[in-house]
Amino acid sequence: MLVPAFVLGPERRHARLTMEVEDSGGVVLTAYHSYARPQPPSSEPRCAPRAAASHPGSRKSIPRCRRINRMLSNESLQSPAFSRSNSQASVDSASMEDFWREIESAKESSMGALEEPTPAEAKPVDGRVLEGELEAEWLQDVGLSALISGDEEEDGKALLSTLTRTQAAAVKKRYNTYTQTMRKKNKHPVRDVRDIFGVSESPPGDTCDSHPSQSDDTREEKELPGIIKTGGSLSILETIPDTPVHSNGSADPGQSVQNAVSDDDYLEKNISSETEELSYEVSYSEMVTEAPKRNKLKKSDFKKEDYVLPKFIVQKTRFGLTEAGDLSAEDMKKIRHLSLIELTAFFDAFRIQLKRNKTEKVKGRDSGIFGVPLTVLLDSDRKKDPGVKVPLVLQKFFEKVEESGLESEGIFRLSGCTAKVKQYREELDAKFNADKFKWDKMCHREAAVMLKAFFRELPTSLFPVEYIPAFISLMERGPHIKVQFQALHLMVMALPDANRDTAQALMTFFNKVIANESKNRMSIWNISTIMAPNLFFSRSKHSDCEELVLANTAAHIIRLMLKYQEILWKVPAFLITQVRRMNEATMLLKKQLPSVKKLLRRKTIERGVTSPKTSKVLQKSPSTRRMSDVPEGVIRVHAPLLSKVSMAIQLNSQTTAKDILAKFHCENSHGSSEYIKIQNQRLYEIGGNIGQHCLDPDAYILDIYHANPQAEWVIKPQPSV
Repeated sequence: MLVPAFVLGPERRHARLTMEVEDSGGVVLTAYHSYARPQPPSSEPRCAPRAAASHPGSRKSIPRCRRINRMLSNESLQSPAFSRSNSQASVDSASMEDFWREIESAKESSMGALEEPTPAEAKPVDGRVLEGELEAEWLQDVGLSALISGDEEEDGKALLSTLTRTQAAAVKKRYNTYTQTMRKKNKHPVRDVRDIFGVSESPPGDTCDSHPSQSDDTREEKELPGIIKTGGSLSILETIPDTPVHSNGSADPGQSVQNAVSDDDYLEKNISSETEELSYEVSYSEMVTEAPKRNKLKKSDFKKEDYVLPKFIVQKTRFGLTEAGDLSAEDMKKIRHLSLIELTAFFDAFRIQLKRNKTEKVKGRDSGIFGVPLTVLLDSDRKKDPGVKVPLVLQKFFEKVEESGLESEGIFRLSGCTAKVKQYREELDAKFNADKFKWDKMCHREAAVMLKAFFRELPTSLFPVEYIPAFISLMERGPHIKVQFQALHLMVMALPDANRDTAQALMTFFNKVIANESKNRMSIWNISTIMAPNLFFSRSKHSDCEELVLANTAAHIIRLMLKYQEILWKVPAFLITQVRRMNEATMLLKKQLPSVKKLLRRKTIERGVTSPKTSKVLQKSPSTRRMSDVPEGVIRVHAPLLSKVSMAIQLNSQTTAKDILAKFHCENSHGSSEYIKIQNQRLYEIGGNIGQHCLDPDAYILDIYHANPQAEWVIKPQPSV
């Protein structure tokens, strides 16, 4: 259920909207909604300042809203977790009344939606057992189901072999909880954690997962392993290097992690509007644990002068930057697993538990448009367009608003014609998949209303609501926006493909709306506040005070997404490095299987070629052996769709991907059709220790060649979204 709530500062000039607030800072406007929260923080949740009087726009009876207003009027509460300056937060009375009407409309009419299914009640089981079940689900989500089943799975071993110290500690901590729970239930014997991670010599003081309230002080849970090398056994440990590990897998001996990220730059410096640099080369959780003053984090609120979001510049390495869609589906699956592990380790470093609610998952509808899971919609759309990544109906909603609604005042505040919206909804459900719906009769107002309803009626919210409580705790412990961005970055990378691609398209669309703020009066704050209850929702119930904080945080998260949309969907280089190592380890493990060894030996004898040394991580493929006459530093680039289909190119330290594309452009620019073809072409790195990688035009190819000498190089079109 959508419930609005507002906290108003002492702006006397709008008499109707004034609330008597003592020592209030600024104006806070937030959409109000029900959110899932596994456990409230140990401290009292922050609420809004004391306020009185209900808004004149809420003329109808809203019992829950009245309870909130009464709570805010009668209780002396702390200041909100974050506030805005008057210049940033001021809104006129008409805008606020529009917002109330929009919430009222969404609450009163679900536009023909099915009744909300209620979540399954948690069984009255022992909390320890429930915790163990959640940890088992976490292990499955990160691709380590083999630790539960006991199977000898190459992918699981390869994943374990690439973990950093903090990531391994996060896995170890969850596996310990799971094994202790299973022993208590006496279901089946489980492996000891030392059989997987071995025994580390790390001193207890170096741990990042020990918590003051931790009841289990066993030696194996406190000790942290280093990076686990795959060498026939998973218990061979090496100390993690104290230098940053770059995207090519090599360490920079000239600068340590501790020196690379100072405490002043990372945690305690006041936020300013000046440009700050971000690095994607070093694990975020390692940055936190290596910060020299990590134990001196202070709880502090957002200051008014700090609320302006800084501008971030990502340090572009010689490998360039990689979009989520630039990698193969199989490699992105590994990115998701690693991102969830890294996100958990990141929160562990701040002593924050990342847990999810144990609720029943809603299946959703199997056909139609509204209430249908994104994956089902995409499966249907791919029958028409195999490369589509965002549901076609959403793209149509975007197009209708962009055609004539970008300059329409209050485009996402308006409710549209209820009768028309209901009619269009029914027709879309019945006719869209058959391409029989007439889009020319729909106006931008109805398209905007149905866009919000589309996300509100998804079986599960677009963004996981279980992350919000952890995000609140993070803001309390480390208020710097850079810390919040890093957590959000990992959250985005951990999203399923359908959610991540849809979210990216949605933020791109909303930034187009915000670009016309002077005419449509839709600012970044308006959009984030209105859309928060539609993109983060849950059917669980909790206290009004908690929901108010959760709603504020959801709006803040969307604001971060809108502000940093250009860099938030770039894959961190350190995760790509781990994927390369995973692929190398998987190939090595497969070669160690007896059946594969026999097959390789037989093929080697048939070809009369001496078997390569087994100490090499990557064996040379037959295609590589056939190209052994190609000199070192020379690559052969294939362009099957162009008239010049192949070219050998000598690399030097300054050769970039766009240089190679330019060479093919010169060779294939004889006709207009060839010129058009080359404009959409990109250079791909395929095979070796990566599935497929669409390279940044500014990437230096010699560096990538050294990191993946077995790769093939292909020029082909970049797929559209």
